[in-house]
Amino acid sequence: MAKQRVMYECMACGYESPKWLGRCPSCGAWNQMEEQIQHKENKSKSQVQVNLNQETHSQGAKRLSEITYEETNRVSTAFDEFDRVLGGGVVNGSLVLIGGDPGIGKSTLLLQVSMQLAQNKQRILYVSGEESLSQIKMRAERLDIQSDNFYLMAETDLAIIAREIESVRPDMVVIDSIQTMSVPDQTGVAGSVSQVRQATATLMRIAKDNQIAVFIVGHVTKEGNIAGPRMLEHMVDTVLYFEGEKHNRFRLLRAVKNRFGSTHEMGVFEMQDVGLQEVHNPSQLFLEERIENATGSSVVASLEGTRVILTEIQSLMTPTVFGNAKRTASGIDYQRVSLLLAVMEKHCGLLVQNQDAFFKTTGGVRIEEPAIDLAISMSIASSYWNRPIRVDDCFVGEIGLTGEIRRVSQIQERIKEADKLGFRRIFIPYSNADGLDLDVSIEIIPTKTIQDTIRYVFPKQ
Repeated sequence: MAKQRVMYECMACGYESPKWLGRCPSCGAWNQMEEQIQHKENKSKSQVQVNLNQETHSQGAKRLSEITYEETNRVSTAFDEFDRVLGGGVVNGSLVLIGGDPGIGKSTLLLQVSMQLAQNKQRILYVSGEESLSQIKMRAERLDIQSDNFYLMAETDLAIIAREIESVRPDMVVIDSIQTMSVPDQTGVAGSVSQVRQATATLMRIAKDNQIAVFIVGHVTKEGNIAGPRMLEHMVDTVLYFEGEKHNRFRLLRAVKNRFGSTHEMGVFEMQDVGLQEVHNPSQLFLEERIENATGSSVVASLEGTRVILTEIQSLMTPTVFGNAKRTASGIDYQRVSLLLAVMEKHCGLLVQNQDAFFKTTGGVRIEEPAIDLAISMSIASSYWNRPIRVDDCFVGEIGLTGEIRRVSQIQERIKEADKLGFRRIFIPYSNADGLDLDVSIEIIPTKTIQDTIRYVFPKQ
């Protein structure tokens, strides 16, 4: 019999130890060490192989001058938002990981993308380890999806899936989800660190050797990270997060890693009865429910990749009941809010240390760039003094600790987007106004400090 060896593996990060430990020395997680029996023959190469194209195998090291460069082939889907996040379309031979909360719409999104590609004469193999074929068929009929190039398979054994890939020869494979897949010659149950790692490595080899685009769905933990070893995100080419609230109709698709494009792009979708629909102008939707003469509300022209999105920022300042003031932020970094509150108290005379402060962005959007500082500060002043900001005002600028308003990038695109949506005034950093020549109807107001902006927006204050 083959010699067996017992190892203890951390289910959170994949750390291995010859003895059981209550606390993982690598990631610090408690009670995550599980026993794994390792066979000697498991160290050899996995038997799961698909070789549709023998020419893709490496022939040894080559000089840089001997390597021929080919333009990356991209296949466009009917979802412009999805293509934008990927960097222009689906890349042949890429391995894409998409994660998100349960029920957020990951399977629905991939089912719609797969069917759009199938209607574009692409052969698609959709493998589900969580649903039966009848369940997927039911969803496809609800979404009004039909195509002869779309193949369904309900299986969790990766060896059987590999043989089916060799038989069908698809252009794209969807694995839903990676935590349900199992490699026959690998120890551990499906979803364990060793199984997820080996299954991902096998799918990566299939994608690279045969130039097949592979999409894998990953579960997320309660902290919002993709479950499994952290190595999983390093192995794939692209990591997408599909986020949003179940009770909110909007869904946001973000790229946190992309070897074929930018990681700052964002796609906006709306969940409807017929599936996910693209939102081509999210700024208009995020601003459509604004109330005129409301205090604590301001609009910022934020930049998400190459797209400018106008988002409403709301602040609520109320006297604190208990000794310590409460601070809550949704969609905005908490540390940024604390910094701006200190700047407003120091340079603008706002006594905020005895005020509870609540902040949120509308539409479930999370914005993190420095250009939102001016809009947050103006919403704080508006709520503190109970004075409304004009509904047609827009703010862009980063604020320093001394109260100065600093330069931001791509100011022309921000001004044009605000002008297109009907705003009358936009406040920008003074340094961004040099050489600015735009044919727009919006009034451009350069400001140097936060005090100057407050005196302009709230006269006689």
